[in-house]
Amino acid sequence: MEDPVLAEAYEAGLRSGADPVGAAAGSALRFLAAATRARSVVEVGTGCGTSGLWLLHGMAPEGILTTVDVNGARQDFARGLFSRAGAGAGRARLIRGSAGEVLPRLTDGGYDLVLVDADAVSYPFYLEEARRLLRPNGLVVFHNAMVSSPEPDGPLRAPDPGETAVREVIRTVREDERMVALLLPVGSGLLAAIRS
Repeated sequence: MEDPVLAEAYEAGLRSGADPVGAAAGSALRFLAAATRARSVVEVGTGCGTSGLWLLHGMAPEGILTTVDVNGARQDFARGLFSRAGAGAGRARLIRGSAGEVLPRLTDGGYDLVLVDADAVSYPFYLEEARRLLRPNGLVVFHNAMVSSPEPDGPLRAPDPGETAVREVIRTVREDERMVALLLPVGSGLLAAIRS
């Protein structure tokens, strides 16, 4: 990887078990942030900063990334990477805490893009919060939208709770006439939905 800061984020993510988004998914995130001219982004799941770096590369130069995670050590690591990548203290706001507690305190309709890369079981909750947080024509993106078992559901196999939650979110955005959705088959899948 040519970007040494991004390479360090990938290496740390793999070592720590905070699976980073792949390069294809990262490129797609950068593209989506640039296409929406995102100035205000919320990321659920900081990890070691990989997806945050991709988003910062695509956001407007004055844009602010707000990233939420319960793991303080990973956030401290990501803060250092953001700084070394040129995103000073004013461009990245790292909030340590549970997204279930933090998201409800964020401003209604104040964000251009919400990225969710956290526990899949909570995806339905994150979708509801994203709808509230997004401005009209804002974009929510869910990572790991195509992770499922190759085995069919049946009496010998029930889907795990995370898989069930992802399916629920996909069904919800597909059926919601106020949202325009697209499933991007990059990496483990990105589900992107525009809120009208």
